[in-house]
Formats: sequence, structure tokens, C-alpha cells
Amino acid sequence: MSHQSTRREFLQTTAACGALWFMAAGCGTQGGQGRESPAAAAAGPKVISPGCRKSKVQVAKLYLGRPGAHWPMPQMDIAEERRGYEDEFLRMKKEFADVEFVVNELVTSETQARALKEKLQNVDGVLVIHLSMGIMGMLAEVLAAGKPTMLFAAPYSGHEWTGFGQLCKRPEGALLDCLLTSDRSQLAVAVRPFRAIHHLREAKILDVTTNDVSGYAKQMKEKFGTEIVQVSRERVLAAYQAVPEAEAAVEARKWIDGAEKIIEPSREEIAKSLRLALAFERLMDQENATLITVDCYGSMWRQLPAYPCIGHARLNGMGLGGMCESDLPSSMTQIILQGLSGRPGFVTDPTMDLSKEGIVLAHCMGTPRMDGPDGPAAPYQLRTIMERQEGAVCQVRMRTGQPVTQAELIGTGRMIFFTGRIIETPDLPRGCRTKITVKVDGDVQKLWQNWSHGLHRVTCYGNLKEDLARFCRFKAIELTDEA
Repeated sequence: MSHQSTRREFLQTTAACGALWFMAAGCGTQGGQGRESPAAAAAGPKVISPGCRKSKVQVAKLYLGRPGAHWPMPQMDIAEERRGYEDEFLRMKKEFADVEFVVNELVTSETQARALKEKLQNVDGVLVIHLSMGIMGMLAEVLAAGKPTMLFAAPYSGHEWTGFGQLCKRPEGALLDCLLTSDRSQLAVAVRPFRAIHHLREAKILDVTTNDVSGYAKQMKEKFGTEIVQVSRERVLAAYQAVPEAEAAVEARKWIDGAEKIIEPSREEIAKSLRLALAFERLMDQENATLITVDCYGSMWRQLPAYPCIGHARLNGMGLGGMCESDLPSSMTQIILQGLSGRPGFVTDPTMDLSKEGIVLAHCMGTPRMDGPDGPAAPYQLRTIMERQEGAVCQVRMRTGQPVTQAELIGTGRMIFFTGRIIETPDLPRGCRTKITVKVDGDVQKLWQNWSHGLHRVTCYGNLKEDLARFCRFKAIELTDEA
């Protein structure tokens, strides 16, 4: 049964969760407008980078060049040229804070490049910097190691660029992509696909469900290294009971104070939601996990003390991940997008609006911190779930004008996506609480006519088309632009 169909089958039943007294004295139903969202302020567990808890991305940095080459010029000191790039890496050290350059060498011959093969076996990717003419033999030896390789070539490095395109089309260049630019800030862009690969390999997803997910889990482990662990209701309830009510009340007060307005939910409901959120965090810490998803409209319907929505939003704001409806494909997609961008996803139920050349992307689980843990938090209100008229969720007002990417991983070998720009944030009593209308890049007619593979898509801030393309190339995934 699909996650989307499961969701709809349970829409006929409604019930309120059990009451919990909210002990934070003096909390009203109107929050402090303009205050910083607790989703932005949450300290949370230590992460290496958003979506990764265990280790830094392992990258080999290789400078390829020959002394005395005619291009860029015979007098060029390639060691000095390398030092210029190293200064640039120091200047951009924040962008590489989660990267460990386990190999960092100046390579001037095929023999030297060949000798590096063993050192490259355990890296996530290889960053090659083209210094001078005469590097094709060296590059061939690097590619023979079979590792994802990004090549940075500034103008005047040499004439080899004329062969890079054809090389990428041949089997020996299947794991090669190139950045031909004078903009050295693109060196940080070059490591993004390596980061996503690393995050997937070290990711651990907790799935709170009674459904058998072992088959899908096996596929993800074999292809990406991702571990998916089933978590029982009993374990969640034990973690919930272990959270003191006073601690939950303090956390709930933060979310109330950060909200522009509290409309439907009671203080008790908000406190239960935040107690469950703290339980999620403890479970994640115990398992050293990076994302949790709950079968909230399926096997966990009415089985937990509160809806998981605010708990998911809170984790997303801390650089980890929370995903709706035990949706494992969307969970995998979020890990990829977060690895590429450093920002969480917003899983959505779309509906079309061709009058605006757009698509409305909606869900009740809104995350205030769509810019990532270190970015600004969006304004939000605390509401009930629209379809249920109960629970507590964040209705988030995202930023208009913001470029966005929507994607979904299909199985292990296909990624579907489209890009666009947020043109409005509808606020009307239909569909789900958090909504964005996205004007689609490309053909909106083609988008709906070719729609497939269920309802959900994961939205992430930023146009990630090129980053997705590189990641998919390195992982042998077919990438399809739905628009």
C-alpha cells in the first residue's frame, strides 16, 4: 500500500489525543509576533553538517599540472599556483568545515597519479584542479580509481577542455563532471555531490510503524549505505514518558512565544506535541540517527499521545530530519537534498493552478527553518491539522520570490524533479495548513500530464538542478525533469 493511499484511507476517522496539563504559568493564546522562532533557536545535538552526525566528508584534492607547460605560460610556477588555490580554500573554510581533505597533492606525472590509486579507495570523491596543459594522462589514471570526480578548470589552464565533454560520455569518464570557470567560489559547489553521497552512506532513518519495510530497507542499504530501522510504538511511548512534563512545558512555551498567533490548539495539545518532540530527539540520540518518520495516518493512527508534526519541524530546524507518514522515499529524497544544500525539505500534497502557470504545494507539517539551522526562521502560526481539525502544527509563511526544487527518489535508479519560484503563500481553509504556489520553470502542462509515482514531492529552497544532476550521474540514477 502506498504512503499516499494509506493517508487518505484514514481521513474518515477523527479523535482527540489524551490531555496533558500544560504547566507553564501565564501562557496565553497569543504569541509574541516578530520573535525568533524556537525552530531557529534550538541548540539540539551536534551535527557535522545538516543531515550528518558521524564524520566529515572524505575528499581527495589533486592539483594536476606540468612544470614548464606552454599554457597558461611556460614561466608559471605550478607550486605557487597551487598555493594560490590553497589560500582560497582557507578563505572559504566555512564552506569546507565538514570536509576532510584526506589527500592533498600536487601531481605532475602519470606515474605519480597511478601511485595514488590506493589512497583514493576510501574517499567520497576526488576534486581535481587543472593547473596547466598536459594533464590528460594523469586524469586518466585518477579516473581509473573509479571514484566520483569533479574537475575544476579555470580559463587558460590548457586546451584539454575541448576533450572533457567527450570523455564524460565514454565509460572511463562516467564518474567525471567538470566546472569550467574562473569563479573559485565554485570549488565549494564541486564538493556538494560528494557531501550527499557521504550523508546517505552514514544516514540512519528511524521508521515508527508496524509495516514491514525490510525489503525497501535492504535496497537502500545496498545502493546507498543508508540504514533504516523500525521503531515500535512501545519504545516511543517509553521515551515520551521519560520526558518530564515540566521540560515539555518549557519547550512548548518557546514555541508559543515564537508564534505570530495561536489559533485552534490548546496549551495542553501544544505541550503534548513538544513532549513527543523531545522524545524523538532522545530516540535519535540513542540511535545516532539522522531522520525519523512516523506512520501517523496508518499503523500509528491514534497510537501516540500527540501528532508528530511539530516534532518533525523541530528536528528539521536542528539540522536533522523529520518526515511525514512513514514516507521512506521522501525521507531518502530529503537526505539527498539536505546533503546538496544544507537545508531541510517540505514534503507536499500538490494541486495544480494553471491560471498562474503553477502548482500549489501543501502540507500541514510546515518547517519554519527552511533556510537551514543557521539561516533565518520564517513566521508561523500554531494551528490544528486541517483535515483532522485537531493536533498542533506550524502553519509557515515561506518567502515569496524564493527559487525552489521539488524532487522524489523513485526506487534506487530514478529521480524525478522540477524547479520553480514561490509566487504566493495562500492562506485559506482548504487542503493543508502550509501552502506555497510555485510558478514552474518549464511547461506546467507537461508537468501535470506526465505526473506519476504518487502524490508526494519534497520541496527544498534553492535551484538544485545542476547539483542533482551531478549527484545522479555519480550514483547512476536517471534524472527526469517533470516540467
